[in-house]
Amino acid sequence: MAFRKGQALATESNAAQHRSARKAGIASFVGTTIEWYDFYAYSTAAALVLGKVFFPTASAVAGTLAAFASFWIGFLARPIGGIVFGHLGDKVGRKKTLIITLMLMGCCTTGMGLLPTYAQVGLIAPVLLILLRLLQGIAMGGEWGGAVVLSSEHAPKGKEILYSAFAQQGSPAGNLLATVAFLAVSTLPDQQFMSWGWRVPFLLSAVLVAVGMFIRMSVDESPAMKALKESNKVAALPIGEVFREHKALVAMGVGACVIALSATYFKTTFALSWAVTSIGFDRTQFLSVITGAIIVQLIVQPFGAVLATRLDLKKAIVYMLVPEIVALPIMFWMIATGSTRLAMFGMALASIPHSLYYAAMAGILAKSFPVQVRYTGISLAYQICGMVFAGTTPILGQYLLNATGSIVSVIGLGVAHVVITLVCALMLVSRMQQRESAEHSPVTVPRGAEAH
Repeated sequence: MAFRKGQALATESNAAQHRSARKAGIASFVGTTIEWYDFYAYSTAAALVLGKVFFPTASAVAGTLAAFASFWIGFLARPIGGIVFGHLGDKVGRKKTLIITLMLMGCCTTGMGLLPTYAQVGLIAPVLLILLRLLQGIAMGGEWGGAVVLSSEHAPKGKEILYSAFAQQGSPAGNLLATVAFLAVSTLPDQQFMSWGWRVPFLLSAVLVAVGMFIRMSVDESPAMKALKESNKVAALPIGEVFREHKALVAMGVGACVIALSATYFKTTFALSWAVTSIGFDRTQFLSVITGAIIVQLIVQPFGAVLATRLDLKKAIVYMLVPEIVALPIMFWMIATGSTRLAMFGMALASIPHSLYYAAMAGILAKSFPVQVRYTGISLAYQICGMVFAGTTPILGQYLLNATGSIVSVIGLGVAHVVITLVCALMLVSRMQQRESAEHSPVTVPRGAEAH
């Protein structure tokens, strides 16, 4: 009888853990969807409208470059957010920190939709835009790492990569929402789109944040964070410990994120601008192409976490990343044909490899850092990568295109990003497996010690 009672209690406890894990996963997904919606709304607007509204110049290309530069500023601020909110997340708790990041992001994005234009107030307009973009970057810098850690630490043992993928689904979901929002307003006549239509996607953020706050408030703090507090093992200065003990992990983590982050901006921000200004697509036409590719990403991406859980992790990474070396050139070639169908097929094809990898990448990073500095460590790696590689993708791609007059140089940049990611991801997994092996290996008793 006692045995059956114990079995029943264990089963009930296991079911409660799975319910808690699913709840944390869903909350992470909803929260990151809203945060990425806000961030991607800016990237889409940068390609279509911000250069004309906030950075008017005699040259359309110069205005686009200025808009892309303001886009990059958000990435420059993300490591600051990773440090500030990573510190709070590792000291105070994951849940409280994530509530702050969601509120900050929502306020900034809604504020962008209310800004006066350059024609109305002059230089104040781009200054305010850049300030809000900086704050948006700081919020994004703290959001991603916390959402991943919350999902990972609620997950049943052995399923950390699988549950971390909940947070990763927020990226294509947010991107899809932002693209659909701009697709809807892009059908307006040019005068209406330029005067007020582009503001609507930014203002919708206020509604999304209200929904996200309601869901996120209901989630419990992660068990790992509770255990740290109860055992008084919270790091005194998480960022100091990361730089002192885990610099190599951060460096490998930066490299392991490259194509997972930059591919989106090759496809959406840079390719959108290139297709509309150089190939002859109209904005509604190419936004439809991007929408199709994002839907493919949303459907395919979770299978990357499944592959990483069921296969040898190193083999899974190779299977997911190597096809991107072929898929990226195909994508740009098909866009260059000017055919909507071919462009959509090429972009959908190129979305599959990096989407699969993106789903697994978060869990790999989370498992690589010790729990007491996990939030800070993965945030720093991810956000430094965003600043150095992802944020520079549109402006560097546009510069290479202008300098060489050929899309081949941009393709070369994309392939280089894939190679860097592949090498660093394999190195990171090797380091992670070595640490896990050392933690689980039995303690060897020195010969003769039994006599003492």
